[in-house]
Amino acid sequence: MAMKEIARDVVGRAANLALRMPISWVNILAGPPIAVDGRTLDGRTQWFLRLLARSGQPAMHRMTVREARAEYDAVLPLLGGRPAPVGEIVDRTIAGPAGRMRIRLYRPAGTVARLLPAILYFHGGGWVIGSLEGYELVCRYLCARSGCAVVAVDYRLAPEHKFPAAVDDAVAAFRWLAAEATTIGIDPARIVVAGDSAGATLATVISRLLREERRPPCLQWLVYPATDLSASTPSYVSCGEGFLLTRADMEWVRGHYLNKPDEADDPRASPLKALDLEGLPPALIYTAGFDPLRDEGQAYAARLSAAGVKTIHREFDSLIHGFAGMRGVLQAAARAMDDMVAGLRHELAQLGR
Repeated sequence: MAMKEIARDVVGRAANLALRMPISWVNILAGPPIAVDGRTLDGRTQWFLRLLARSGQPAMHRMTVREARAEYDAVLPLLGGRPAPVGEIVDRTIAGPAGRMRIRLYRPAGTVARLLPAILYFHGGGWVIGSLEGYELVCRYLCARSGCAVVAVDYRLAPEHKFPAAVDDAVAAFRWLAAEATTIGIDPARIVVAGDSAGATLATVISRLLREERRPPCLQWLVYPATDLSASTPSYVSCGEGFLLTRADMEWVRGHYLNKPDEADDPRASPLKALDLEGLPPALIYTAGFDPLRDEGQAYAARLSAAGVKTIHREFDSLIHGFAGMRGVLQAAARAMDDMVAGLRHELAQLGR
């Protein structure tokens, strides 16, 4: 067995241990609780990070792009839990700015509504890694638990396609979905733009770019978004090492994504830099307490609120970046995902009144 396969196997076994071991044992083996900025790390997450550090799994910024993509897509299925049942999964291609673009459509089982609300989902991975295949479990879960159709987008990745290619693809995907919604059983008035990490950034960027459309997004659902690529917030210092996503990792993806450093000031790359945030759809923003991106997510929520946008921000203060893909191995992550989907369902219900 190759060393990389051994490392992946260790990650899988570590994840299962973190989930199944009694919490009293976890607290002993994980060591003294870790506290940062008045927050205490979830015990199972702490134990998982400790096992992960011992597994030999290299940090993302120490890999080639090809290696990082392969590792990400191989590890995510180990952490995502059992596949949630859905009614239908359809792969197709649509017209994009640079040719055909893949999407994957998930429909919930047992739905009777003629036109379903939809989640247009952009995966995480720093605009460099991540795929439809890697995010299969996340999208199935969102579809099954939200009652929405999910349309996952295979947008172009850097460094082969640098900024703003991913943004252009995201805009094209929304416009296609809004135009074709009724033909595929989706309500064009109830399209949520959503994503985690870099995907959340794309979701909120297109919410701003498309706010003048005849049918703009009805809601933005953002999970630990990157909103300021200058990487200058205090959480980059306090949480920039030791909690899975590191400052060095963010520098690695930023270097691959941007053509030149000053593009970090472009609001299409750093939505916190936008001068005008008025008129955007309501936002649900979720951050993690032990995440370099924590403070910029909180700052963006504050900016939206100040601009008169209905904004609900919740911090899961004991969790780390990437928890959306760890539902199968960390109970706190599973609870967080359930809470976030409940918030989405509630807001969609309000829109219907």
